[in-house]
Amino acid sequence: MSSLSVAPVPGASTTAEHSPPPATSVLVVVPTLNEAHGIETVLRQLLSDSSDGPALNMKVVVVDGGSRDDTCRIVEQLALAHPNLELVHNRARIQSAAINLAVRRFGRDADVLVRCDAHASYPPHFVRRLVDRLLATGADSVVVPMDSLGDAGLQRAVAWLSNSPIGTGGSAHRAGRKSGFVDHGHHAAFRLDFFRKVGGYDETFTHNEDAELDCRQRALGARIFLDSEIRIEYRPRATLLALWRQYFKYGTGRSRTARRHPGSLRMRQMAVPAHVLLSLLALAISPWSLALLAWPALYLSVLLAFSVRLALQHRSLIALFALPAAVTMHTAWAFGFFAGLFVHRERIWQREMTVPLSLAGGDGL
Repeated sequence: MSSLSVAPVPGASTTAEHSPPPATSVLVVVPTLNEAHGIETVLRQLLSDSSDGPALNMKVVVVDGGSRDDTCRIVEQLALAHPNLELVHNRARIQSAAINLAVRRFGRDADVLVRCDAHASYPPHFVRRLVDRLLATGADSVVVPMDSLGDAGLQRAVAWLSNSPIGTGGSAHRAGRKSGFVDHGHHAAFRLDFFRKVGGYDETFTHNEDAELDCRQRALGARIFLDSEIRIEYRPRATLLALWRQYFKYGTGRSRTARRHPGSLRMRQMAVPAHVLLSLLALAISPWSLALLAWPALYLSVLLAFSVRLALQHRSLIALFALPAAVTMHTAWAFGFFAGLFVHRERIWQREMTVPLSLAGGDGL
């Protein structure tokens, strides 16, 4: 396997023609589970990088976790016209295991790993630009911002909410506009050797596996670069129930990461479970002191004012759904965080616990 050896050039432009060195080989992995509605569009966007412009040595692997719709059939049909596209099956079903599985099977001939989401939409030259940025910055990982979009109804309100500090807590990789080295971001590209060195994703994590991996990467000396110019579009859940389930799992995963890597939890994240706990205590004690209801009343008032502002900004009453969406996201995340404390036992991670991710055939680093 060749290695990326171009001298880093901090601040190099990402808007020029994108043509990584011929020696650069890229493994693109797309985990799926019942993604028939959008998987063809996603794959065509990614595969265009291997045919549009200078040749890119790229292999795209779809790792399916047991889809019951037409996802696998669609991928197999596309593979007939694209020899560099392959479908594999993931018995573990979860995304963390899917990425590791693809690396074990196909990582021998790759320099760069690119992780993609079947719920997202990708700009032209997405893979090329990621490789260019890895080379230009000397980073070990490149992360990108997500801009949420909704097609209609509640999903649109959730998208508008997700692009705001109330929905994301001001996270830089959610609608952020500033590039630079960061602690964490939405995973896009890795130097594959370093990804293997840190052990890949922890396959016991169903959610927050990206933040947990970033903690290990930084502890082992990695630099993570957020490129605000390489943006992807993401479509959030379209119902409150689906949103609740998603954020409950996010909270559970974050509670595990926080205990495994003390110091990784940010104040903005602590504010969510603290608020929910305070609100529940206020409601429980309110029969004896109505004044305690001031806190949840203030919270709802802020959300209402924000929802009205969104409605005026977007000229749509749909934005008023941001209020119940925000309550759902905040409460589910907090409940998931508390549940994780009781359900999952964790011990503090130490550098000596690192086990490199080996390739098929048992090759180590």
